[in-house]
Amino acid sequence: MNTGRLEAFSDGVLAIIITVMVLELKPPSAEHPTLHSLVHDSGLGLLTYVLSFVYVGIYWSNHHHMFQICNYVDGSVLWANLHLLFWLSLYPFTTSWVAESDLKQTPTVVYGVNLLAAGIAYYLLQIRMTRMPEGGAQLREVVGEDLKGKLSPVIYAVGILLAFVEPWLGVIPFVTVALMWLVPDRRVERYLAQHQGSG
Repeated sequence: MNTGRLEAFSDGVLAIIITVMVLELKPPSAEHPTLHSLVHDSGLGLLTYVLSFVYVGIYWSNHHHMFQICNYVDGSVLWANLHLLFWLSLYPFTTSWVAESDLKQTPTVVYGVNLLAAGIAYYLLQIRMTRMPEGGAQLREVVGEDLKGKLSPVIYAVGILLAFVEPWLGVIPFVTVALMWLVPDRRVERYLAQHQGSG
């Protein structure tokens, strides 16, 4: 079946996730509208929002690229996509909990588990799509070894373990994975340019 409805639904869910996250931000006290108040009252909330926003953006971008190559899905892909959206839909909750707890151990660990679960869900979706009869072979060619995809869960796990020692240490690997995925990956663009040029 065509991917149009799946992509539209996923885009809508991701937009709602971002909207809910920003609505969870607490503004500083109206009695003290100063930069110091912003940093003190809302600083951690803004930082965790930015990190989670970047993650949602990374998933949206990679999701879009994947469906540019493989434009056929079956029921198993629909469920794998819903599995991914489930974990992403928890981002507003875990992000808010980390911020409101002032980076306490349990919320930071839960946030890390949420990141790890979403990463695994995306990887499972990608694997399922590489097995599609239409576009699967092309996606396998583009993805290749997918070093970042295999390395990310390991880094998340390190972050979760570090959060048990000191919560702020656990955040460092979470930020590292986000930065790693922010580095542009031109494989999809190159493939599409070649494919369209030869088409």
